[in-house]
Amino acid sequence: MYQPSQNRYENFEYKRCGRSGLKLPPVSLGLWYNFGGYDVFENCRKMIHRAFDLGITHFDLANNYGPPPGSAEENFGKILKQDLKSYRDELIISTKAGWQMWDGPYGDLGSRKYLVASLDQSLKRMGLDYVDIFYHHRPDYDTPLEETMGALDYIVKSGKALYVGISQYKPEETKRAVEILKAMGTPLLIHQPNYNMFDRWIENELLQLLSDEGIGCIVFSPLAQGLLTDKYLKGIPADSRAGKEHIQFFNADKVTEEVLKKVKKLNDIAANRNQSLAQMAISWVLRQPAVTSALIGASKVSQIEEAVNSLHNLNFSNDELTEIQKIISS
Repeated sequence: MYQPSQNRYENFEYKRCGRSGLKLPPVSLGLWYNFGGYDVFENCRKMIHRAFDLGITHFDLANNYGPPPGSAEENFGKILKQDLKSYRDELIISTKAGWQMWDGPYGDLGSRKYLVASLDQSLKRMGLDYVDIFYHHRPDYDTPLEETMGALDYIVKSGKALYVGISQYKPEETKRAVEILKAMGTPLLIHQPNYNMFDRWIENELLQLLSDEGIGCIVFSPLAQGLLTDKYLKGIPADSRAGKEHIQFFNADKVTEEVLKKVKKLNDIAANRNQSLAQMAISWVLRQPAVTSALIGASKVSQIEEAVNSLHNLNFSNDELTEIQKIISS
């Protein structure tokens, strides 16, 4: 019988999500990969246990996470039932819909039909009555935004989700989504964009917009899908994302000599901070006041422990930030 650590809430402070009443851990665990049907279930279970023991209360999923699609939610549901059922009210569980999930015209994008049906399926897979946060996973330019946001409003008012969010929406789309939801009486809680040292698009306008509107921000891929770690400094390991054939979203061609030169220089800065490169990369995204939480992935328990330990050193000197900027801009 799993018994969580009694000291699980002593590792860090929880940060308020925008101007809402909800607080999130500074590091959250995403189940995008390594928690699906192709993975070892007991390893998935150990990672979730350890995350909760360390104070990570937020677990982020989506309908298509696995692989195969849906299997991450199924595995998470089993772990909830076996080990965490009595701790449900201590957890923030999120899921999403927006990418293709089933055949035909109603299994993708942003229609009311798809979003409501997908959430119903997700709840069944996880054995839940509701999720804490439900996201539209990506913009849909063929469906009126009023319909998509109306679906999110319905989902909250029907009790299937406590809060709603969006992911990968650009600033203008985000602003319009905020306005539509506000008029319906369902505030937009949170935005989930990608953000890391190599991809800084949210710094232009989005972070300021989220701050002005009182919306939380949880960033995914803070490690640039593993590039901002030391794992590729000596080639491509077989167990890495770039080395797994069934992971199609990661292009191994990204691991170029030019990129690796930058990674090595960034690794040197991290060493001088007494951090691993992965830890520095997490600290770097969390330096932004508008960023509520960094969403990490993991394939083993030690990676979760390493991420939480990054919170011991979140401050950067001006010289460090200048040098990092110089490296990533070169």
